[in-house]
Amino acid sequence: MVEFMGVSILIVDDLAFVRMMIKDILMKHGFTECYEAANGIEALKKYNEIKPTIVLLDITMPILNGIETLQRLMLVDPHAKVVMCSALGQQKLIVSAIRLGAKDFIVKPFKEDRLISAIKKAIEK
Repeated sequence: MVEFMGVSILIVDDLAFVRMMIKDILMKHGFTECYEAANGIEALKKYNEIKPTIVLLDITMPILNGIETLQRLMLVDPHAKVVMCSALGQQKLIVSAIRLGAKDFIVKPFKEDRLISAIKKAIEK
């Protein structure tokens, strides 16, 4: 549990119940600094405020989708550690996200161990 002290995570998803579910999993695994944003605009604002260690970024969102958010985020901080979250069937978007600098991706509905391993992998990169 101590290994995650000081690791902050920004959860970006337009669905509140998805953010809550992810936050519950993270807290259970010892991540205590979890922040939320409901869309890309909010995410960029929060990123600048808190400078999280990791961003979990949904691809499909209104206002500013995950790919556009990722592009803007990488302009602000080329070293940002982003893990994309997507539904099945979005392989093209996942490939684009990796090319733009995302460290990993998880497919919804995701398994708890896959979420944690993607975060650990991103922290180490």
